Amino acid sequence: MAVTHHHSSTESAVTGAPTTNSTAFHRAIAALRIGYGVTFLWAFFDKAFALGFGTGAIHDENTGARTGIDFFAKDQAWFNGGSPTEGFLAFGVPADNPFKSIFNGMAGDTWVNWLFMIGLLGIGVALLSGVAMRIATAAGALMYTLMFAASFPLENNPVIDVHLLGAIVMVVLALGAAGTTWGLGHWWNDTELVKKNPVLR
Repeated sequence: MAVTHHHSSTESAVTGAPTTNSTAFHRAIAALRIGYGVTFLWAFFDKAFALGFGTGAIHDENTGARTGIDFFAKDQAWFNGGSPTEGFLAFGVPADNPFKSIFNGMAGDTWVNWLFMIGLLGIGVALLSGVAMRIATAAGALMYTLMFAASFPLENNPVIDVHLLGAIVMVVLALGAAGTTWGLGHWWNDTELVKKNPVLR
């Protein structure tokens, strides 16, 4: 009886060649990175220009249904006098939140608005392109954690919400080298700037 030996797994381990499973994992995590990048970038543009989804939407007074878009609405779009943080920090923090007074006190402050919007733009660009993933995911995890703290106690689940899940995803993206598949991560990591400053990887 002939005995057939399969060496594909051993050879992959020795040579470092990607296996089907590892390729699928890196593609999946790259898709997750891109999806979150779009989420951050869309939030930036919607709040900056009032594109009619979270900001600038026109609603029917009786049904609450969205009936139109007030593009670049006065005092809603950030670039037209609006505050991207005031609504959530002033009115979205639960009454029994232990940090309510702190978050309410920051609502609409210029420095808070700028930090928030720069964060959305920077994290979104970094996640989409796959560069500076360490800084981007750390900033994203911090932003999600702060929003989780502002949402506590939670309404639909006593332990976890989309903000805490987002923070966990940021950690996964950082540990999974998510920028090197379908992104500029390999090129970015080989630049002299990044080699001298690994924190920029």
